[in-house]
Amino acid sequence: MAARFSFLIICFFAFYSALVWNLYNIQIEKGNYYVGRALAQNEARGFFDPKRGRILFTDKNKNFSPAAINREKLSIFAAPKEIEDVSEAAHILAPIFGLEPTRLEARFLRENSLYELLDGRPSEELVKEIKELNLRGIYIGTRLSRYYPLGELGAHLLGFIAPTAEDDNFAGRYGLETYYEERLAGKSGEITGERLLSPVHGDDLVLTIDPAIQERASAILEKLIKDYRAEGGTVMVQNPSTGAILAMHSEPSFDPNEYYKFSFGHFTNPVVEAVYEPGSIFKVITMAIGLDAGKITPDTTYFDGGSVTYNTHTIRNWDLKAHGTITMTQVLENSVNTGAVFAERQVGHENFLSYLKKFGFDSKTEVDLPGEVAGNLKNLDGSSRDINFANASFGQGVAVTSLNLLRAISTIANGGVMARPYLNAELQPKNEGRIISEGAAKQTVDMMVSAVDKARVAAIPYYSVAGKTGTAQVPDLKRGGYTKDVINTYIGFAPAYNPQAVVFIRLDKPYGAPLAGLTVVPSFRELMEFVLNYYNVSPDRL
Repeated sequence: MAARFSFLIICFFAFYSALVWNLYNIQIEKGNYYVGRALAQNEARGFFDPKRGRILFTDKNKNFSPAAINREKLSIFAAPKEIEDVSEAAHILAPIFGLEPTRLEARFLRENSLYELLDGRPSEELVKEIKELNLRGIYIGTRLSRYYPLGELGAHLLGFIAPTAEDDNFAGRYGLETYYEERLAGKSGEITGERLLSPVHGDDLVLTIDPAIQERASAILEKLIKDYRAEGGTVMVQNPSTGAILAMHSEPSFDPNEYYKFSFGHFTNPVVEAVYEPGSIFKVITMAIGLDAGKITPDTTYFDGGSVTYNTHTIRNWDLKAHGTITMTQVLENSVNTGAVFAERQVGHENFLSYLKKFGFDSKTEVDLPGEVAGNLKNLDGSSRDINFANASFGQGVAVTSLNLLRAISTIANGGVMARPYLNAELQPKNEGRIISEGAAKQTVDMMVSAVDKARVAAIPYYSVAGKTGTAQVPDLKRGGYTKDVINTYIGFAPAYNPQAVVFIRLDKPYGAPLAGLTVVPSFRELMEFVLNYYNVSPDRL
């Protein structure tokens, strides 16, 4: 009996000793291993990842449409603590992922490295290959990734997220994803001592972009580019009284879901990151300045001989005609270059330049987009050359951004008061101040309406429409002067005296250098008609 009892005690003691040894082995000897594995698994499942805020478009009824969301996606990752032979694993995996073996080995050997993302968007073939390798410490898991359901629609506007070259942290690298990174990203969870801190999820970003207008504007632009074999283009729609951007799209575009397939040149937003010479649209600005300065009226006349010469340079009208004695309204109706030159000379060079700066052509609009640049008035700043100011009066020799030009025309549409353009629907409309008098703005609108009524191409039945074309030659930056290429632009608004929207369409280098009246103007009319019908805007010309 005593022997049996002693045997049980010995067995119990042996079992207990084995249990204690196993616990010691797990917690002390292999503690780092199991902790590392647990952390790696949690990291892979996105346990520590904050959910990135969505980016949403808003329609006229305040319904939301997702433009950037999160979804689960396969990923391939490594748990370095579990890899038995780091050097061997690195040399096996490096060619598969297109990496240098030594660089991959260094990543695996980094101090306190618990998790290394190898591919955040693996193909089915790659997943199958990794499974077949069956390497210890190499896993296939799922984690949240960014998805853009609209594809190329508004890609320059939205941007994308991507990892940096230094680490695997995904963050906004372009567009609104960059500008609102802090808001969208949230904060990662972490382990501090014995505490597990949950991630703080990012906030949604609701935009002023209307999905219906955005989609129609994009379709119209794509067809326009295809029909005229152009290099690219831009379309925008803005509420002139608030500054809210209702649509913004540029071509050529890219798919933010597969941004890595596109060249770096695609990641420049031409709306705010590129300048161009606007051409005859600038005649509207010149007339508005002359009217506000009290130097001309819509009925002021002058004699057009077909050309003027300053500093040995001769300026001719686009149609090579001499129009004789005409009014300032007729100058805008016929887009007469010499008439714009006349109006600028009545204002005076110094005063004219001061107004251009007041309109903000040498400054940024401060729209909530990254990378914005200012316009360029250097040909006028500090210059007294008549030819420079003569060219500027009809939009050559000065450079503006597309958004800068849209803001200026919207200012005239808004009775002379400038509104800051914006995309975040939470922002309050910001009044940037009065640029020209209400009377001067009204007279300018009258002249623009007269130009549309006479040409008829942009006219919409039962509505008053104000607008102006611009066909600008593209400068030759290598040899000086101008190339044979042109940029066509049209900006207009309706109803002219209570505008609900300003529409901007730009076409870059259409084949054969046609006039804007043949290309962008019909497209403007189509888009403006859609906007008026979409908002159920009542006709003002019954």
